[in-house]
Amino acid sequence: MIISCSSPEAKQLQVKEDQNKKDSISLLYDPSKADPQIDEFMKNLHQRSGFNGNVLVAKKGKILYQNSFGWANHLLKDSLTLDSQFELASATKPMTGLGVLKLVEDGKLKLEQTVNDFYPNFPYPGITIKQLLTHRSGLPNYVYFAETVWKDRKKGMTNQDAMNLLIEHHPGRYGAPDGRFHYNNSNYMVLAAIVEKVTGQDFAVYMKEKIFDAAGMKHTNVYSKAVYEKIPTKVIGHDKVWRRSVVQNYLDGPVGDKGIYSTVQDLFLLDRALREGRVLQQATLDSAYMPRSDAKRSLFSYGYGWRTFYPPNNQVVYHTGWWHGFKSLYVRDIKNDVTIVLLTNMANGSLNQLDNLYKILEIPILRQNAYNANGEFVE
Repeated sequence: MIISCSSPEAKQLQVKEDQNKKDSISLLYDPSKADPQIDEFMKNLHQRSGFNGNVLVAKKGKILYQNSFGWANHLLKDSLTLDSQFELASATKPMTGLGVLKLVEDGKLKLEQTVNDFYPNFPYPGITIKQLLTHRSGLPNYVYFAETVWKDRKKGMTNQDAMNLLIEHHPGRYGAPDGRFHYNNSNYMVLAAIVEKVTGQDFAVYMKEKIFDAAGMKHTNVYSKAVYEKIPTKVIGHDKVWRRSVVQNYLDGPVGDKGIYSTVQDLFLLDRALREGRVLQQATLDSAYMPRSDAKRSLFSYGYGWRTFYPPNNQVVYHTGWWHGFKSLYVRDIKNDVTIVLLTNMANGSLNQLDNLYKILEIPILRQNAYNANGEFVE
């Protein structure tokens, strides 16, 4: 079949080709021109604090620094590369939020709809999509509850399985809907289940078509242990010491709260795509970045899938992650146009030692206990 040069299909292909070229230019990086201060900082973080993983730092759309440190699998002494896919853990949640908000933009979902609109026998009435997005549902955490009732520890649980367990066993809730902020994996597991109900697609397929492809993320996937006997990534999670690799289990099945695997470069491309309006409209993004929790400290809160940090005259959205030997930090300083991505497969405290990196980049220090109750910085 010949496609006319003026056909909608041809124009769409041309737009995609042009965007691929633009993304390739965005990813250009000369290691010989690496920012020397960031390079020194990262080498110290690797050598002294045990950081093992990949890093990318960009400002105003230009990569200042990217590098890989250490092993993908310590047992094999298999070195990491920039294309290594890491389990993002809870840094999955911003992308699940994007997927949900895309359905809202497309008129297929409303923030005021409740879980019972999609699961009529869900035993926790009155919980809205908005409350799930902002961790204000009061739901029990399926991760803890499932340990007592899931029988086959080798079989990956699906989101539908997790929903069925909540429906069948009805464990006690933490609080009333829209009562208080309580960070909880159940919220985003339920959101992914609703996405599947609304779209009739597997969550992995929907996210690829609507979010990853739109952002040019060619090395990002949703991987579930319910689909794959072995998650198809070479990067193995390790828990604090090298000899303790973390074995995946049935809880690596549910997705939405976790389960997205990505690279530092793909997360940088996502940042650019969001800034350019290729994934969601600006008004929708603004609503996602708005603080919506009764935060412990005035500077820190939670939006629709993003942790928020609002120091004076600034706006930062970010997310952290920690799951089965993986830790992650994805930071987007909206005002200064700075992107920081740190993905590690050694779950130690290295990502808590980043104050000097923020100082090098001349952006506010992103660490909650660096500020007092009045939002004042304390060393």
